[in-house]
Order: sequence, then C-alpha cells, then structure tokens
Amino acid sequence: MLNDINSNMGFELILALGSFLMAMFLTPIYTNFAYKHKLWKRQKSVDVTGKELTVMNKLHRDKIKRHFPTMAGVIMLVTVPVVLIATNCLNRGQTWLPIAAFVGGGAIGFIDDLLNLFGKNAAAGLRAPVKFAMISALGLFLGWFFAYKLGWTAVMVPFFGPIEIGMLGMILLFAFAVVATGNAVNISDGLDGLAGGLSMLAYGSYGVIALLQEQWYLAGFCFIVLGALLAYIWFNVYPARFMMGDTGSFALGAGLGVVAMMTNSFLLLPIIGFLFVIEAGSSLIQIIWKKFFHKKIFISAPLHHHLQAMGWEESKVVMRFWIIGGITAMLGIFLAMGGGIIR
Repeated sequence: MLNDINSNMGFELILALGSFLMAMFLTPIYTNFAYKHKLWKRQKSVDVTGKELTVMNKLHRDKIKRHFPTMAGVIMLVTVPVVLIATNCLNRGQTWLPIAAFVGGGAIGFIDDLLNLFGKNAAAGLRAPVKFAMISALGLFLGWFFAYKLGWTAVMVPFFGPIEIGMLGMILLFAFAVVATGNAVNISDGLDGLAGGLSMLAYGSYGVIALLQEQWYLAGFCFIVLGALLAYIWFNVYPARFMMGDTGSFALGAGLGVVAMMTNSFLLLPIIGFLFVIEAGSSLIQIIWKKFFHKKIFISAPLHHHLQAMGWEESKVVMRFWIIGGITAMLGIFLAMGGGIIR
C-alpha cells in the first residue's frame, strides 16, 4: 500500500500543479474582462428577514467604495473539469458525483451572481427559498445516484463501525451534506481569502484521506481543486483583487459535501470543516434569536463579521481562522486513520 501511495502521490501533485498553472493563466483573462465590464459585487442591503444590514454595510463601506468584481469562481468552474478530463481522471465510482456537484453547485451560484450583478431587487441575488430548493434538488438527485447506482446504504461512524440507514436514509443524508456544506462555504465567503483558505485546507485533508483509502481518482479531484484554490488565494489575499462569488462558494461547498460522503467520513466533516460549521451556526442562531426574541446575540453574523465589529482587523480574522482550520483538518486526518475509516 505504501508503495502505491508514494507512486500515486507524485501524480496527484502533478494534477495540483497543472490545475494551479491553468488557473493562474485564466485569472488575468477573467480580471481584464471583469474590470472592463465592471462586474462589481453588489452588497446585500437587507437580511433574510427583510431588515436593513446596518452593521455589515458599515463594515463593508471601504469595499463598496473600492469596487472589485465578483464571480471569480468561474475560473475554478472551468479549470477543475478541464484538468480532470484532460488527465483522464473521470471515473464512475469516484469522480462522477464530485464533479457533478462541483459544476451543479457552481451553476446555481452563477445564476445567483448574475442576478446580483444585473437584478434590481434589494436582496441582490436569488431569493433564499429558491436557492435552497435548487441546491436541495441537486443534492437529492446526486444522493439517488450515490445510493441506487453506487450501492451506498451505510454510514461509517468513527471508532464504532458502519450503520445501515437504507437507500432513502442515504439519499436524504447525501442531500443534507450537499445543502449544508454548500451554504456553509457560501456564508463563510465574506472576507478576503477566508472561504478560499478554509476550503483549501478541507480539500487537502480529504485528498489525503482518499489517498490513504487508495481512491486515486477521488484524491485526484481533491488535489485538482486544491491547485485551483492556490491560484485563487494568490490573488485573493487582502486586499483582494476579486471575489469568488456564489459561483465559487457553492461549487466548493457542494463538492466538499460529496467528497465527505465518498470517503465515508461524513461525520468527520464537522471537524475538518469546523469553522464552516461555526460560521453557518452563528448565522442560524442570529436569525432564530432575532425572529423569536427580537434581539441579537452577535453584533453582526456570521462570526467573522462579529469579530470585525469588535475591532479585529480583517487580515487578523482570516489568518487566525486559517490556523484553526489547519489544526482541525489535521485532526480530521488523524481521526480517520484511528477511527477505522482508513483500513
């Protein structure tokens, strides 16, 4: 097994390098187009309840004045499938579902970004129920393929073993993984480099887990995404040249949820993607608290905006979140190795 891992690791690194170079090549093309046509990100002025986002608008005042484009996720949306196909890494059992989730989630985000750029409503994008319905439909369809076509009907509990949940249970769990992770990454995309860096750590850790499981094609997919993310981070560190937009965040989130299911380590996703959970959780708690108690727990949600409002510099929030994300990603790999997920 060790010899197989060593021989395949070199190929995975080549995939990551190829993806990185292609994304680096495409980025100036996108940048010139985006700035020429002024594809400026339009900040949402109201929250999901229809109330004005006064704190967040104040925090983003410098970015509103600076004007920088969104929808840079199209670079990843082009790079990942092209490199995957060009290197003959398409595999029915390992990469059909992740790439379908990546492209499908990206397509939903692309529609949302287009409405953000050219729509006239105050929400600046797809309405939340519509977006939820679309990503749910994607998750249910992919979950059906996972359970019915690939035959997965049991979920692995680390240190315990597999638990049979049946075909319907697996379809629903799979859909939940896609919806929850897609939204969590999307919510985390609020500071320069934040979502990209956390996604890079998560995909890197799942790439290692897939490699140790000898799922070479799935590991290849993870490393291709990792390479594209490295190129994105190169240009997106503070002050960012652009934003990935929903095109990138939904592609990354949906793909990550599928990878967690394909490695039979969904229950490790809250650890590997710990900060995605915290970010999404803080937003959910804020919404519920405001709806039922008419008060706020956080100055602004998600958590990264709360820390900003407390006086933390944007770069400090991002760097510290990256550090925490790196620690939890390594912890997830160790738990996978010791919990029976890697045999």
